[in-house]
Amino acid sequence: MSALPQIPWRLSPLHESHLPQVMELEHRAYPFPWTEGIFRDCIKAGYAGWVVGDRSAVMRGYAVMSMAVGEAHILNLAVDPMIRRQGLGRFLLAHLIQIARAAHSTIMLLEVRRSNKAAIRLYQAAGFRHIGTRRGYYPGHEQREDAYVLALDLE
Repeated sequence: MSALPQIPWRLSPLHESHLPQVMELEHRAYPFPWTEGIFRDCIKAGYAGWVVGDRSAVMRGYAVMSMAVGEAHILNLAVDPMIRRQGLGRFLLAHLIQIARAAHSTIMLLEVRRSNKAAIRLYQAAGFRHIGTRRGYYPGHEQREDAYVLALDLE
């Protein structure tokens, strides 16, 4: 009998003690990062938050999702820029989908920068479809950037 494959990622629920590492990664991952106060508010509100570490316990990613009335909304999903394209984004997204289905959500929504082609490919590969555009949703260096609204039917 062969041994089960080792999963290189370790999930933990997001806790305030993770915030220093989350903030460091947030600033490396995004040109317009969330504030620590936003993360604290998400934790206080009871949103589904997860951090992912590697085998050496170094934080490599995180995700935050709200759920209410049959709807799951991915608010933030970040992967360490140094290890992108190694499956961590897919791993985190699959975990969020599993959590949303277990909570009987029927739809999952998110916004993504129009220019974030890698994230759009990730979400499309998971079955998300474009359902709308929020004009000027994200801050930008010279002007605000549109967000695509994507949805995944969970039923």
